[in-house]
Amino acid sequence: MAAYVLRRSFSAIAVMAMVGIFVFLLLRLAPGDPAAIIAGDTATPAMVAGIREKLGLNEPLPIQFFQWALSVLSGDFGTSIFTQRPVLELIVQRLEPTLSLSILTMMLSVSVGVSFGIFAAWRTGGIVDRLLAVFSALGYSVPAFVVGYFLIYFFAIRTDWLPVQGYEQIDRGLEPWFVHLILPTIALSLAYGAFIARITRASMLEVLSEDYVRTAAAKGASSSAMLFHHALKNAGVPILTVIGISFAYMIGGVVITETVFNIPGVGRLVVNAISNRDYPIIQGVLILTSGLYVVINLMVDLAYTLVDPRIRY
Repeated sequence: MAAYVLRRSFSAIAVMAMVGIFVFLLLRLAPGDPAAIIAGDTATPAMVAGIREKLGLNEPLPIQFFQWALSVLSGDFGTSIFTQRPVLELIVQRLEPTLSLSILTMMLSVSVGVSFGIFAAWRTGGIVDRLLAVFSALGYSVPAFVVGYFLIYFFAIRTDWLPVQGYEQIDRGLEPWFVHLILPTIALSLAYGAFIARITRASMLEVLSEDYVRTAAAKGASSSAMLFHHALKNAGVPILTVIGISFAYMIGGVVITETVFNIPGVGRLVVNAISNRDYPIIQGVLILTSGLYVVINLMVDLAYTLVDPRIRY
């Protein structure tokens, strides 16, 4: 196990190094002068020169990358060009809404998806299985922002049951915090819940056809024992994999959902940074989200041994 963790850690470092090179070159390889792109069309030559000096664009490219990499490794992601504040500080201020939405979405997606998939596999061809097919088709085909607008229209505008948009910090009370996250959580959970449900169903069907499950049923094992003790434990590896992938992919979905529901999270920060051509913020968010993706994949790999003790690294 220790050797495997060490190998995966070196692999993660190599991946992050390649991501760092790509993020660094994202601005430098753009057509035209990067400083002029950031400054905008109405900038004066003095403003462009100031931005070039501030970003170190006058230095040779290898020196630029070396200086930028050292700053990132020390926790300095630069300063926002638009707000003149540290990038890391801006990202930390926006973490609570994004983490709250992501955690609630995964809790709903996993609970609904795994439960739906288990019972669809148990009664394959039945009403639950057919409902899963409809649920999956909707989840795969309807974008999250379309679901979001529908939920806003029905539950906020027509009935006035829930707030249209915005976010309340958790320290101001659990009820307003939770109420403001109900609609965006449902909108974002549809696709991920459908994905997890389909994988769970397929994995459970494969395991339920095994000889040892039929033997357990012949010995008089109850349905719950066959489903959760015999089948689910052995079908857990692909389910755990898809849960980890869904959580990592959710980073992109949060950006759109936060924009639709006007949630001041990291997604809205990225959208505003793109509009303002604030490249230091874009680079900082890309680095941090890529690191989170790598860590999630590593944790999922290590969790395989907890789900299936037969797995050894």
